[in-house]
Amino acid sequence: MMNKFKKTMFVLIMALSISAFAQTKEDALKDATTTSKATLKMDFKTVLKHTLPKVVELMGGEDAALTLLKNTFDGMKTQGFVFEKADVNGVSEIVEEQGQYRCVIEGFNQMKMSGQRIKSKSYLLGIYNDVDKYWWFIEAKQLKNEAMLDMVLPNFETSLNIPEDDMQMEPIED
Repeated sequence: MMNKFKKTMFVLIMALSISAFAQTKEDALKDATTTSKATLKMDFKTVLKHTLPKVVELMGGEDAALTLLKNTFDGMKTQGFVFEKADVNGVSEIVEEQGQYRCVIEGFNQMKMSGQRIKSKSYLLGIYNDVDKYWWFIEAKQLKNEAMLDMVLPNFETSLNIPEDDMQMEPIED
């Protein structure tokens, strides 16, 4: 009797943990998509909500970061920069490492500026914020900068495959 109870509990616990884990991957995709759309709308408050807090701190806090992002995008806009697309192409498997749930998000951005169309495949490292129950992101290319990495994620190690960004430029033909 007790053995059957243990088996039932084991199966129940496994089923719950698998569904919670799957939900987390769905949430990573949803949060990455929300952040991507917020970038297109220049909704920098939402972008910063999903930015790794240490990065926001290094930008001087939320108010300074909002001002910096707004000024940067306004400056780019006056130079003819237009964000045409910001899509999320996929989410890697989620791993638990160093006390964090992590994944890699693949994104695609398309922009135009100075008669050029820029197509960029880039990657984000997602880290689950288990207090507030949403994902934070950092550009994966920042992880290649040792000085930056030590400031935002000291002693960072991962088994995740983080590909290099890929950017292509082509002249816009009228």
